[in-house]
Amino acid sequence: MNLPFAPAAERNREPILAVLREILPERGRVLEVASGTGQHAVHFAAAFPGLVWQPSDVQAEACVGIEARRLAEGSPNLAPPILLDALVRPWSVEPVDAIVCINMVHISPWEATLGLLAEASRLLVPGGALYLYGPYHLDGQPTAPSNAAFDADLRRRNPAWGVRDLEAVIDAAAAVGLMFEHRVPMPANNFSVIFRAPTEASA
Repeated sequence: MNLPFAPAAERNREPILAVLREILPERGRVLEVASGTGQHAVHFAAAFPGLVWQPSDVQAEACVGIEARRLAEGSPNLAPPILLDALVRPWSVEPVDAIVCINMVHISPWEATLGLLAEASRLLVPGGALYLYGPYHLDGQPTAPSNAAFDADLRRRNPAWGVRDLEAVIDAAAAVGLMFEHRVPMPANNFSVIFRAPTEASA
């Protein structure tokens, strides 16, 4: 089969990897939520040979494509994909050292983000990282005219979608016990946003 391919995933994988190198442990287990084409999963698993990288997606068709890419290009530490719907809780996933979610928050209902945050709070080991990537409004305002246009297009396609206010995401994370660590400006007016599960010392 022809492997699914997203040009944006090729463009952003190295900037994202640079941030992940700063926050992921050398060993452990990472759950990737909304893995899409699997391009990121293959790339990041190869970059972190000490981590078991678990891809997932809400769509069965996407999981078929991810598995095909894993068999063709994947490293031994890349696990077969699992079906995972952020809206259906609890997730059938064992505790993990980190959760990575790229370009889902704006292309899903707000309730999916709330599910992601709640399950991250439940599944992350103490001090584990939740990594989000995508566009966000800051202080209720778009960060660029292109993001405002993108937000309008998303809402035309599905009224439940849209670029989220980062402050709303931070508040929702805090409500389930996740601590906002920092944000990193990324290419194309995106952000990396990092949260942490509390440690015993910080709880």
